[in-house]
Amino acid sequence: MNLSALRVACSNCNLREACMPTGRTLKEIERLEDLVATRRRIKRGEALFRAGDRFENLYPVRLGFLKSTVMSSDGREQVTNFYMAGEMIGFDGISSGVHSCDVIALEDTEVCVIPYDRLEDAATSMRSMGSHVFKMLSREIVRQHGVMLLLGSMHAEERLAAFLLSLSQRFEKRGYSRSEFVLRMTRAEIGSYLGLKLETVSRVLSRFSHDGLIEVNQKHVRIFNPEGLRSIVSGVPLSVVEASLKES
Repeated sequence: MNLSALRVACSNCNLREACMPTGRTLKEIERLEDLVATRRRIKRGEALFRAGDRFENLYPVRLGFLKSTVMSSDGREQVTNFYMAGEMIGFDGISSGVHSCDVIALEDTEVCVIPYDRLEDAATSMRSMGSHVFKMLSREIVRQHGVMLLLGSMHAEERLAAFLLSLSQRFEKRGYSRSEFVLRMTRAEIGSYLGLKLETVSRVLSRFSHDGLIEVNQKHVRIFNPEGLRSIVSGVPLSVVEASLKES
């Protein structure tokens, strides 16, 4: 794909705010669009990168869904995050120069490739870009705090309710339905992320369905009663709930 095609695609991309600050001049827009080196397609089950790979790029997700995982000391895979369109991947490699996790596509996915050295130069010379990068890093820190609070303070029903509400919020933010969506991850992957057994995830989802809060048909989810889900986490301190539902 040539650069001019990339520029048109970037300017018209409805997810461009994931990698570009607002309030840009035309000259700044042209320069920011030059940050994107190329696009990369990853088939379902393939890795965007692996733990130990050299850190070189950040990856805004254009299409698809991915998970990040780390390997525990006893050889078990631990899911640490899920990523969807409009979110940025790769911050884990900035400090050490190598990636600390595997990132795997849960469906056919397309990402933009932004070389970090280009982004660093832009962040240094353009105040708006520097501020945007700091905001992205801050959101990542808040997300990590939210996950720790979720795992440390919530029971199984609260964790699942918060997780579904978080997905609903993230889908709505990107212009999709907040009440009807497809779970790209398996129940085992949800359990790994939330610190729950597979059987517990299935049991709680069935309970939510029985209570009329949601409808689950394999991976298809419809939320009938979001207020009911919120009431499940209402006993948790407000700061915990807000951090858990923060957009990543």
